[in-house]
Amino acid sequence: MKIAVSGKGGVGKTTFAAFLIKALSDNGTKVLAIDADPDANLAQALGIKKDAEIVPISEMKEIIEERMEAKVGTMGQFFKLNPRVDDLPEKLSIKINGIRLMVLGGVKTGGSGCICPESIMLKALVRHVVLARDEAVILDMEAGLEHLGRGTAMAVDRLIVVVEPGRRSVETAHHIVKLAGDIGLKKLSFVGNKIRSEQDREFLIKLMPDFDFLGFIPFATGIIEADLDGRPPFEKDVEGLNAVKNMIERLK
Repeated sequence: MKIAVSGKGGVGKTTFAAFLIKALSDNGTKVLAIDADPDANLAQALGIKKDAEIVPISEMKEIIEERMEAKVGTMGQFFKLNPRVDDLPEKLSIKINGIRLMVLGGVKTGGSGCICPESIMLKALVRHVVLARDEAVILDMEAGLEHLGRGTAMAVDRLIVVVEPGRRSVETAHHIVKLAGDIGLKKLSFVGNKIRSEQDREFLIKLMPDFDFLGFIPFATGIIEADLDGRPPFEKDVEGLNAVKNMIERLK
C-alpha cells in the first residue's frame, strides 16, 4: 500500500498521516513514513523526541553531491538524473516502535520548478520508495505535491486529501485535485477532519458532492493536549485512531 496524504495547512493532515501510520503498524504492517512537507512535523506526531534536531535529506550537502556528482548551489552544471538511492531508506531513516521515518525537507529556491541536484535526488528517492519498496509507504505531502513526478504519482495506490469544515479548506482540496490530475494521479479519496457536528459533515458533503469520502474524524481536544505535551496524537485521541482503522478496511 503506497499512500500520499495532502491538504491545506492546519487541517490536520499530519495528524491523520500519524493515525494512518500507527493504525497500519498496529496491524503488523511494516511501514516506511516519508515526511515530504517542507514544514516537517511528522516526527513529532509519531512521538520522536528532539525532532527539531533531525536534518532533512535536502540539506545533506555531502550525500547529495556524492550521489548527484555535482556541487550544491552551483548553476549551469551537469548532474546525474538517475542517482543511486536504493540504500538511503535504511541509511537515512529514523526508527521508532518498528516504524521507519525519512524527512525529505524542501528545496530552497527563488523561482518555481527547481531543476537542481537536491530536487532531482528527492524525486528519485520518492520514486524508489513508491515503485520498489515492499512495505507500506505513507507520504505526508504538502498541498503542492512537489516531490511526486508523473510516473511516481501513477504508481501511488491512493492520494488522500484531508479537509476540515471551511471554504478555504475545500478550495484547497479542489486545487489539489487539479494538481493530481496534471500528473496522472486519478485515485483520490477524502477525509473530513475536526468534525464537531452533523452540520459540519453535511457542509463538506454539500460542497463536495462528487468526492469519495473515506470517513470523518470527530474534533477532539485531546489532539491539542498531545501537541502541548509533545506527544503523538493517537495517545490522546483513541476515537480518531479507531476511525482511521475503519478507513483502512475500506481502502483494502
